[in-house]
Amino acid sequence: MRVNPTYRSLLDKSVSSMLSSIEIYNKPDFGYREETFAILAVNAWELLLKAKLLRENNYKLPSIYVMEAVRTKLGTPHKRLKQPKTNRSGNSVTCGLFDVIGRLDGLGHKLPINLLGSIESLVELRDNAIHFHNEKFVAKQIQEIGFACIKNYIHIIRKWDIEIDLTKYNLYLMPLAYVDAKMYPAGMMTDEIKNYLSFVKQKIDNEDTNEEDFDIAISIDVNFRKGDSFDSVAFKYGPGGVSVTLSEEDMRKRYPLEHREVCYAAKTRYSDFIQNNRFNELLRK
Repeated sequence: MRVNPTYRSLLDKSVSSMLSSIEIYNKPDFGYREETFAILAVNAWELLLKAKLLRENNYKLPSIYVMEAVRTKLGTPHKRLKQPKTNRSGNSVTCGLFDVIGRLDGLGHKLPINLLGSIESLVELRDNAIHFHNEKFVAKQIQEIGFACIKNYIHIIRKWDIEIDLTKYNLYLMPLAYVDAKMYPAGMMTDEIKNYLSFVKQKIDNEDTNEEDFDIAISIDVNFRKGDSFDSVAFKYGPGGVSVTLSEEDMRKRYPLEHREVCYAAKTRYSDFIQNNRFNELLRK
């Protein structure tokens, strides 16, 4: 099946931009890490959303252009005829990221609140990149935004059935970098940092808790403990098997309630709960 070349180009450049952002973030020593990631990640989102907008408009290029009225012989704007606005080099100007989001909304493809909050947080970081100095004690917070960005990007491609083969790319390379997560007094932060963190926190406070597919930030917790994980290496059954490794600590995190706490919770939740043999049999399993 032949794919529209402009649409295909937008998708390819979007993936390339996202891969570049991850590659740069992964570099062991890169002084402009967070800002560069934000610039490239926002570009990846804009290209992906433009591709979606183009597809929804049957690949008509004016759907992603900034249109302006044609000038009449008298120099006045025509009431009906429009043409693409051009830049200084004479090329057609495409619409910006939030204009694309608005146009998709008008077509019935409204972005979820959490996804929009994630994109806005990245855009704010990108827009402040020149004047925004990232101290080491906000690197962890920005990395958490980056984790959510990658997850959201992958999920929206699958949700919208975008023609990108995700198996060809490793988009999970955001590292568990050894960033310092200690608490610092507010007096050590610049006003720009305070303003940015307040902006992101406001987005997180307004998250849709019922929306599980998209996140504004994903918490990072790195715990070090003595020992190794070689004894808990799992087996794969069959060529398509999925590796699963569970420690006792993992099980306790997943199932924290003791027997009496389970019974109490069940009595609280279900008005017809009976602690009978059937219940005990299920609990043993």
